[in-house]
Order: sequence, then structure tokens, then C-alpha cells
Amino acid sequence: MTYFERPALTLLTDTSYLAAEPEPAPPWAEDPVAEETWRLSALCAETDPEAFFPEKGGSTREAKRVCVGCDVRAQCLEFALTNDERFGIWGGLSERERRRLRLQRRDVLSA
Repeated sequence: MTYFERPALTLLTDTSYLAAEPEPAPPWAEDPVAEETWRLSALCAETDPEAFFPEKGGSTREAKRVCVGCDVRAQCLEFALTNDERFGIWGGLSERERRRLRLQRRDVLSA
């Protein structure tokens, strides 16, 4: 088939499908992109990422100072707890502090 023998494209004139309401997503279908829009407002995105992942024994003071003034600190912490982040400062807490918080929450749920 040569270029000139290709079938012609036709435009659809029926646009009724555009007016139809989209079906709502089922409750179990979560949109991971929408859930993580908090990252756009995170102060850490404007600073040096090295501060949030210090070397073993390194200071976490600078990262925690940034977290104190962050509007999305709670969302960041919940993300880290939900996804079992093992490294770095998330929501103003180190990995050890997040582990302690996770254990406290587990104790409250089991009581």
C-alpha cells in the first residue's frame, strides 16, 4: 500500500459522548497523584535534600527546623508512616521517632 492508497480519515460528527457525565471512581480506587499533591507545598522541596537524609550520626536539626514551619507537615508524616519510610526526616520526625510513634499508635489500637 502506498501513501496515496491509504484510506482517508473521517471526522466523527457525533459528540454526544462528550456531554455524558463520567462515572465516579469506585471507593477502593485511590488516585495516588491526587493524594500526594501536598508535596507541591512542602518546604523541603525548596531546600537541600541532603539535610533530610543525613549520614549516620549526622545532625537532623536543620531538617527539623524546616519541618516546623511547613504547612503540610502532618500529610508528610502520615505518608511516611503509611509507606513505612525507613530513612530520612519526614514530617519532622526521624526514623527512630516514627518507629516509636507507630508503636504508640499500635498500643492505642490494641487497648
